[in-house]
Amino acid sequence: MKYQFPKNFYWGSAASSTQTEGAAFSSGKGESIWDHWFKHEPNRFHNGISSTEASTFYCNYQADIQLMKDIGHNSFRTSISWSRLIPNGVGSVNQEAVEFYSNVIDEQIKQGIQPFICLFHFDMPLSMQQIGGFENREVLDAYANFAETCFLLYGDRVKHWFTFNEPIVPVEGGYLYDFHYPNVVDFKRAVTVAYHTMLAHAKAVEKYRLLELKGQIGIILNLTPSYPRSQHPADTKAARICDLLFNRSFLDPAVKGEYPQELVSLLQEHQQMPEVREGDCELIAKGKVDLLGVNYYQPRRVKARENAVNPDAPFMPEHFFDYYEMPGRKMNPHRGWEIFEKGIYDILMNLKENYGNIPCYISENGMGVEGEQKFLVDGQIQDDYRIEFIQEHLKWLHKGLEEGSNCLGYHLWTFIDNWSWCNAYKNRYGFYQLDLKTQQRSVKKSGEWFAQVSKDNGFEVE
Repeated sequence: MKYQFPKNFYWGSAASSTQTEGAAFSSGKGESIWDHWFKHEPNRFHNGISSTEASTFYCNYQADIQLMKDIGHNSFRTSISWSRLIPNGVGSVNQEAVEFYSNVIDEQIKQGIQPFICLFHFDMPLSMQQIGGFENREVLDAYANFAETCFLLYGDRVKHWFTFNEPIVPVEGGYLYDFHYPNVVDFKRAVTVAYHTMLAHAKAVEKYRLLELKGQIGIILNLTPSYPRSQHPADTKAARICDLLFNRSFLDPAVKGEYPQELVSLLQEHQQMPEVREGDCELIAKGKVDLLGVNYYQPRRVKARENAVNPDAPFMPEHFFDYYEMPGRKMNPHRGWEIFEKGIYDILMNLKENYGNIPCYISENGMGVEGEQKFLVDGQIQDDYRIEFIQEHLKWLHKGLEEGSNCLGYHLWTFIDNWSWCNAYKNRYGFYQLDLKTQQRSVKKSGEWFAQVSKDNGFEVE
C-alpha cells in the first residue's frame, strides 16, 4: 500500500539548545538551571554527564545542517537559549549569541531547511530562577522581553515560532515529581507555575502580533491521550480529570483562549487555584495560537483510585486516579514506555472535532534505545526497530489526514543522539549516531530510510 502525504509536508526533526549546543560556559553564555543543578548534584545525572559539551552544535552547526539536508530535511526545530542570548535573563544582549543564532538560521535557509524556532525548552536562566522563576510575575515580563528581542532579531527570516516546548514538563519535573530543578513538591505552586507559563505565553504572542511580522506563532504541547481502563463511570471520570490536568490545562488556553470550567471548579473545590489578577483572562484570550506543535511518545492509561488517599501525603494529581497497565501492551523496554501508534490518530481527531481543526504538526515522536552499539553491522547501526516505529505512527497520521486532519508535518526526536536532561546519553534517539569521544556523526539505517521517505513524500509497504 502507498502512503502519500500532502504537498509541502514538513519532514524533519527536533532538538533544543541545551541538549545540542554545548559551549555551556563560554561565548558569553549565562548559567541556566541545568548548569547550576549539575554543579551541585552531578549524581542526579546518568553517568555524571552534563550538557556542558552536549553534541557540539555550537561549533559544528554548518556541518550538522548539511547532514540534515543529506537525509531529506525540509524543516528543523530547535530553540534559542535565553541564558545565552540574555545572560542575566534581563538587560544586555550577548552579541556572540546574536551572531550564532543568526548564522544558524541563515545556514538552514541556505540549505532549504525551514527554521522552526522555540523560545523556551526547559532552560530557565539561573538568575530568573533565583527570583522565583515562573512563580514570580516579574519573570513573565522578562520572558516576554526575551521573546520580543528574538522576534526583532530574527522575525524577518523565521516564519514559525513557538513560545514553549512541553510546558507541563517543568511543572511536573520541577514542582511535583522531583526530576527537574528546583525540585519542589507542592501542587499549589505547580499550578501557579503552569498558570503563569500560559500568561507568559500570551504576553509573547501579544508582542509578536504587535510587530505585524509575516509568520506564525504557536506552542508545542505533549498531548498524551488519557485512556480509561474501562467505560465504568469511575474509570472514565479518572481519565477525564487526568486529561484536564495534563492536557487541557495548556491546550484549551492556547487554542481556545480560555480554561475549561471543569478544571477551574476542580481546583477551587480542592483549594488549589492560583491567584488570578485583573486583566489575566483578557491576556489569555489574546494568546490563541496560529499553529500547534504536538509531541507524542506514549499513551497515559488510568483507572479510578482503588485505595483511599493518604491524608498525610502531599496533594498530587494521583489524588484523582491510579495508573493502569494494559495487558498485552507493546513496550519499548529501554525507555519503559508503551508503544501505541493509534494515539497519534486519536490526538489529531480530538483536535479536529473539539479544537476547530487547528493547523498542527507532529513536532516530536521517537524511540529511545539503550545500547544501540549491539545493532552495529559493518559500521552502521541497523535500527529497523526505529524505522518500524516511525512507519507505524506515520500510517496512523496518514489515516488522520484522510479523515480531514489539518496536520502539516512530522518531526522525529531527534537528529543526532543528544544529551537528554537527567538521562544524559542513556537512550539514543537520533537519525545519526554520536560517538561521545570523537564527536563523529554516522548515519543510521533509519536516517537513510527517512531520506527516501522525504524525497518520495511518502512510502510504500507490501
